[in-house]
Amino acid sequence: MPELRKDPIVGRWVIISTDRAKRPTDFTRESVKMKGGFCPFCYGNEAKTPPEIQAYRPNQNGGQPQRDTPGWTVRVVPNKFPALGIEGNLDRQAEGMFDKMNGVGAHEVVVETNDHNETLATLPSKKIEDVLWTFRDRILDLKKDRRLKYILIFKNHGEAAGATLEHAHSQLIALPVVPIYVAEEIEGAKQYYIYKERCVFCDIARQEIEAGTRVVAENDDFLTIAPYAPRFPFETWILPKQHESAFENSSSRMFQNLAKSIRTLLNKANRVLDDPPYNLVIHSSPTQDSSNDHYHWHIEFVPKLTKVGGFEWGTGFYINPTPPEEAAKFLREASVEEPATATAR
Repeated sequence: MPELRKDPIVGRWVIISTDRAKRPTDFTRESVKMKGGFCPFCYGNEAKTPPEIQAYRPNQNGGQPQRDTPGWTVRVVPNKFPALGIEGNLDRQAEGMFDKMNGVGAHEVVVETNDHNETLATLPSKKIEDVLWTFRDRILDLKKDRRLKYILIFKNHGEAAGATLEHAHSQLIALPVVPIYVAEEIEGAKQYYIYKERCVFCDIARQEIEAGTRVVAENDDFLTIAPYAPRFPFETWILPKQHESAFENSSSRMFQNLAKSIRTLLNKANRVLDDPPYNLVIHSSPTQDSSNDHYHWHIEFVPKLTKVGGFEWGTGFYINPTPPEEAAKFLREASVEEPATATAR
């Protein structure tokens, strides 16, 4: 018989199909495949993107690196077609009963590797760590702008997940408001803390470690789980074991272990789901409240295995055909191999 499960953070209900659970092979999908062709993110095509904001060039022999030239390993550029623009004032206005403001914000692209054939899953952990440090650098820089209230970092892998270019990249969008989904999550966590004087995410981590049935992987600093009430099949979260409200406050050791956790999860998903398209999102505290007791930053990973339809849009309910306990078991038991050492450019 199907189950209704309630998310303990936002109070959202989901329907879990426990009787006719779908195994990984039951989903109809196409694996992400490289199509080739010209790519503006590739090594040597630096002039084909907007001028870079930041880049890591580790082999400069002490010399001053030149912008928009080869030699980089991770590169940040403005999005060529930005959702928001960095210039101007918010100019909040009323239009009768409605509200509006100028589309002020930032929209950047983080090119994760100079090799078109690499993905985040195939990069060594050290190179993933470099990407994480890049995220942190950009957040700390943009936080100085008091117009910006929230910074979202996300990755679309594969056309079905929203990626328009296949070269491995993530995106950063800085907003002048806190998004409603994040606000609901923060408010739910705050109410839990008021009632229990504990962080709901910390409680989830403790309970999942004790139960073990929804644990996918674990290291010294991070726990990877299938959440109790997932919206989508094989939805997976990566949680810091120790309370930390903002991603950018993480220590060097945490970034090392987070890189390993991300690589482990993506490789397990590739093994079980045959390199699926996916979305990966970092949920962190708002820019002006980056240290608090109630919110706990985390990463949400959602492979694109099902489609959202009228029922979901009309009710806010989600129907998940794979119980999280089964999804966690498939992922937990999948082996992970270390990648071959990439050839340095």
